[in-house]
Amino acid sequence: MNGKELILTGHTHDALPEPVQVGNTMLIASGSHGKFVSRLDLDVQADGVKGFNYKLIPVFSDVIAPDPDVAALIDAERAPFKSELAETLATTESLLYRRGNFNGTWDDLICQALLEEREADIALSPGFRWGTSLPPGSDITREDLYTATGMTYPNAYRLEFTGEQLQAILEDVADNLFNPDPYYQQGGDMVRVGGMGYAIDVNKPIGSRITDMTLLKTGEAIDPGKSYVVSGWASVNPETEGPAIYDVVESYLKRVGTVSLEENRSVIVNS
Repeated sequence: MNGKELILTGHTHDALPEPVQVGNTMLIASGSHGKFVSRLDLDVQADGVKGFNYKLIPVFSDVIAPDPDVAALIDAERAPFKSELAETLATTESLLYRRGNFNGTWDDLICQALLEEREADIALSPGFRWGTSLPPGSDITREDLYTATGMTYPNAYRLEFTGEQLQAILEDVADNLFNPDPYYQQGGDMVRVGGMGYAIDVNKPIGSRITDMTLLKTGEAIDPGKSYVVSGWASVNPETEGPAIYDVVESYLKRVGTVSLEENRSVIVNS
């Protein structure tokens, strides 16, 4: 057997309906949030893997009886917080989802909250791949909000960045995702942006991917030498100051009552 013939991948949160074959190596990905279970049967012989059978099996939680002992343990742990988690903060008329290479409506909502609650010109939300979806007509509970924002470094900063610095941030994140060398790709999706539009060509080298940066509230081009008030969250800098992002979004949700998001067309992808 030469090298690795099977890799069980993770972190991307993607579900692959069949293995991806790279040379003699199979890549398996089973998604996230308990949506799928993978079954892989291998015909392993002395000189390597000679055959396989693979199934990506969807999990339908509403037709599976929970294990009573595990369910009781979960209920006991949740009991002190149940009423707080179940409180309705707002309702949504829009589908709220997280995944998308350049934007998702959960992050559009978060960015809008940052713009208004933190009185910012531009908002940045990290391209996280976790968080469940809410269909139109759903209540948004505090638990739903925590599902999209709960983390250990939640501070929502409010700082000034020049247009040049903003472009450098976008270029750096884009290079983490689209560098032609996979060893320099660090995963995740593109940072989400509120209050600003831009164009991106993923095939160009770093420093040349991001163009046409525009401040949406005025329609003016972002000036490299001008400073803009920017609010974002999930900075790994331990000295970051600001309220927790879930508190910022909760305040926004309680104020607006109903979430209705327009289609986000602020990012133009060129290739």
